[in-house]
Amino acid sequence: MNLIKRLALFVAVTCGMLTLMSQSSAQAGDAGVYRHVVLFKFKDSATPEQVKSVETAFRTLSTKVSTITGYEWGTNVSPENKNEGFTHCFLVTFNDKAGLDVYIPHPAHDEFKAVLRPYLDKVLVIDYVSAK
Repeated sequence: MNLIKRLALFVAVTCGMLTLMSQSSAQAGDAGVYRHVVLFKFKDSATPEQVKSVETAFRTLSTKVSTITGYEWGTNVSPENKNEGFTHCFLVTFNDKAGLDVYIPHPAHDEFKAVLRPYLDKVLVIDYVSAK
C-alpha cells in the first residue's frame, strides 16, 4: 500500500475514533466544536505570488462566512519530511455541524475555490468534532 493510501487510512481510522470519542462526550453533555482541516499541495508551476493569492483568499473567508468562529493556518515546518508535498494547512472552526453546512455551499467558499483550482495539485480535507 503506497504512503498516500496508508496516510488516508490512518486519518480515516483516527477521525473515526475521534468521532466516537466526541459522540460519547456529546452524550455526556460536553459536545466539542467542529473543525475543518484542509491541506494543500500546490502544482510545481504555481508561483509564490499565486500561492499568496490563495492564502489571502482563504483568509478572507473568515470575514465573509458568519458561521466561522475560528481560523488559523500555516505552512509545513516539520523536520520529518513526511508531508508528501502538502505545504499548507488551514484550520477552520465552527460551533457545530450547522455552521459547516452553511460554509460548504456558501458563495464565498465557491469564489475561493475558483481562485484555488488553477494552482492546486492535491487537497486533503478532514472534518472532526473536537474531543475534550
